[in-house]
Amino acid sequence: MLKKLALVLLLLPVMQTDADVEPERSQSPDSTAEGRLPLRELRTFTQVFEQVRLGYVEEVTDTELLENAIEGLLTGLDPHSTYLKKEDYGELQESASGEYGGLGMEVGADSGLIKVISPIDGSPAAKAGIKAGDLIIEMNDSPIRGLGLQKAIDKLRGEKGTSIKLTIYREGQEGPLTFNLVRDIIQISAVRSEMLEPGYGYVRIAQFQITSGDDFVTEVESLKSASPTALKGLVIDLRNNPGGLVPASVTVADALINAGTLVYTEGRMPSSNRRFEAENGDILQGVPIVVLINGGSASASEIVAGALQDNGRAAIVGTQSFGKGSVQSVLPLGDGRAVKLTTARYFTPNGRSIQAEGIAPDIVIEPAEIRPYNISNRVREENLDGHLESDGTLSDNSKESEKEQIPSIDDNQLYEALNLLKGFQLLGQRAALD
Repeated sequence: MLKKLALVLLLLPVMQTDADVEPERSQSPDSTAEGRLPLRELRTFTQVFEQVRLGYVEEVTDTELLENAIEGLLTGLDPHSTYLKKEDYGELQESASGEYGGLGMEVGADSGLIKVISPIDGSPAAKAGIKAGDLIIEMNDSPIRGLGLQKAIDKLRGEKGTSIKLTIYREGQEGPLTFNLVRDIIQISAVRSEMLEPGYGYVRIAQFQITSGDDFVTEVESLKSASPTALKGLVIDLRNNPGGLVPASVTVADALINAGTLVYTEGRMPSSNRRFEAENGDILQGVPIVVLINGGSASASEIVAGALQDNGRAAIVGTQSFGKGSVQSVLPLGDGRAVKLTTARYFTPNGRSIQAEGIAPDIVIEPAEIRPYNISNRVREENLDGHLESDGTLSDNSKESEKEQIPSIDDNQLYEALNLLKGFQLLGQRAALD
């Protein structure tokens, strides 16, 4: 078995060199003539494999050991590269299509634990109060340190109606938090829209799925046709959007930018070096845009924010984004399994890499609670003895305008985004008059 395994390990990388990747040549004297295989490490691996196979306290199949080795090969690279078994690959495809059984949150690896990147709108995780940045430390009272990202995802997912207990560490809390969640069919409403006020639209993109780009265009056109007046401004909400498919994010950015670079990627394979340019046409024809982001805005959502920011097409508002500036490619292995491998870094049009940095908003607005201030006892001119009477030139709506406006939006970041759009509209009108 040892000789057979060594032969397989020697042949496999040689077969892989027929692909676009050219491995770095080693200068070690223990390498092959082509300089591709570190024979000393391969001998060590086969020795360890045989020791585990023969001496581990419980019998483990050769297939299971090799799959564990492949998983380790990938998870040791970065938090986003992983080995996908048949069921895992199927679940990834389900997620891209927008329907699967689980809790509804994007997660990543963080120092041996599982970090919540963002809960998905309307999911069991979001309804239970799980937040971006939470660290999952236990599942059903079992510690998960060292479990691995894909195995953790397997445990988080399951059939509708089944339950799971999560123990979570949240910064600022004195002790761990416990959540009992019931899995559901996650049907992600990736794109939705509404009118905030006459003339001011809102589009929420929860995740970038296969159809999200086209869905965004449809929702914007729906807002334009539903508004009794011309659309004066649009808020695009990318908060807690964990990302998704790059083509969908490019479609969204392209719909709003007349010309110029949207994003470009750089990697070792020729297919990883791509530049996406905007096609002529802006579906909003220059209408002001505000994009909302926060620490849960990652990957493809950062592509959209970066493209609109660098092209001067939108004001970015909120807090620093997640900072995932890498692109993963899913490489099918032909037998229902696949490898999700980080193959490129992406850069904004101005050449910024946001990897581990994030998109910095143009205007920082921290989330806060909106509470109307009681001003009922405020003294005004009309309350003073002997005040001059009005000359009667005020409009019929003057009494209404005298009343303090109580915000109908309880989301302070969205409320400020709407005010910002109104400011753009006001400045635009004054500029036209000048």
